[in-house]
Amino acid sequence: MQSFSVSLLLLGLSSAASQPNFVLLFADDLGYGDLGCYGHPTSLTPNLNRLAAGGLRFTDFYCSSPVCSPSRASLLTGRYQTRSGVYPGVLYPDSIGGLPLNETTIAEVLKPVGYATAAVGKWHLGYGANGMYLPTNQGFDQYLGIPYSHDMGPCKNLTCFPPDVKCFGLCDVGTVTVPLMRNEKIVQQPVNFLELEKAYSDFATNFIVTAAQKQQPFFLYYPAHVTHTLPQYAGTRTAGKTLRGPFGDALAEFDHTVGDIMAALEKAGVANNTLVFFTSDNGPELMRMSRGGSAGLLKCGKGTTYDGGMREPAIAYWPGTIQPGVTHELASTLDILPTMARLAEAKLPSVALDGVDITELLIQQGKSKRETMMFYPTNPSELYGLFAVRMGKYKAHFYTQGATHSGTTPDADCPVFAVLKAHDPPLLFDLEMDPSEYYPLSLSGRPDLQTVLEEIRQVKAQFEATIVFAHSEMSKGTDKNLVPCCNPQCSPKPTCCSCA
Repeated sequence: MQSFSVSLLLLGLSSAASQPNFVLLFADDLGYGDLGCYGHPTSLTPNLNRLAAGGLRFTDFYCSSPVCSPSRASLLTGRYQTRSGVYPGVLYPDSIGGLPLNETTIAEVLKPVGYATAAVGKWHLGYGANGMYLPTNQGFDQYLGIPYSHDMGPCKNLTCFPPDVKCFGLCDVGTVTVPLMRNEKIVQQPVNFLELEKAYSDFATNFIVTAAQKQQPFFLYYPAHVTHTLPQYAGTRTAGKTLRGPFGDALAEFDHTVGDIMAALEKAGVANNTLVFFTSDNGPELMRMSRGGSAGLLKCGKGTTYDGGMREPAIAYWPGTIQPGVTHELASTLDILPTMARLAEAKLPSVALDGVDITELLIQQGKSKRETMMFYPTNPSELYGLFAVRMGKYKAHFYTQGATHSGTTPDADCPVFAVLKAHDPPLLFDLEMDPSEYYPLSLSGRPDLQTVLEEIRQVKAQFEATIVFAHSEMSKGTDKNLVPCCNPQCSPKPTCCSCA
């Protein structure tokens, strides 16, 4: 009955307003406890709070990796990073590899059914020879942004906060300054951080308005930079305006751009026909202490397979279609591609997908089709396989390991000094009673828990039997000649690469 009623609703949406538009907001290194609507007392996020109040807020939503590039690959393809080869770790400006062009992104799913597509912000899925891995070669009509993480260039003496507050830290040294690209062309190098979010906002709002005027459905992907902890930045509209210091000002900058995008949807008259989905790529970089994000009550953060590294804030907003509320159902970034494909009546890629369609969950707040979540470390391998599996409310850790990104915390399980450790039997947690993963359940005298663990083992074995590890894109190595330079023939590099 539920499936039938959802089909009727989708039919009504199709006849009333044709295909829905999609706006996908993707934060960087934002933790479960960073937003006001998730309980942070001093974060200034009125626009995200408004989305949460008027939409569906998730409590149990996961990314696929505790670091950037593999998480982004899975978001856009609906497939674990082990299938696409975007592992281990992240891609760099001089990386030879990238998201393989034979992988199908959300944009490539939507374009054949008439969608205009645009990406604005942090790509971080490869640059490659002659920019072969840029968004415009992955289904996006337009792109404005930085092709990798904005700390992957020297930031000494660059201004990150007005009037002339220098960026915190040195960032990566010995490479070119960070470029701003429009489609395949570098338009600014080094990027002007103080004006970057305004440029993103202008680009995004213009794209929305133009598509609406053409009565063309659209997909806007906005992967933000600002809450990445090095370097944080903010322009005049939010710098110094929060109680949370540089991280709070940077988060407010992101929230301000979200507000601009929402205002553009309203102005263009398409707000009621647009699904806006917000989440983050991985957990917070705790090693930055007060300059980093917060995982709230969750354990550890970025770089780890504890929930603090991979459980994210998430909000789905669609006025008149998604009713306000909170869901405790399990869902993931992997589910966004099949869900958008269903809503747009687009064809799914003819490959193994790890995402499930969560349309019923969004529209009727019913049960999720996702019953399990798999946890790969930053360096997945066939030797170790999955580090953890969540099934329902239970999570089993087969291996645990700390990470540099999660250093400085008082929890000894989080920093890099917590070396790889196998657990047999696995550590089993009830995440409904113990979301902080502090108290492993004792199996002694508990045949019910032994049954649960056996089911998890079976799920793990069945899943791993379906995975064929793609050749690692990161293992292709680096080539310093690939680093983007606005004056490619200039000398000496990297200092001559400047066109600001």
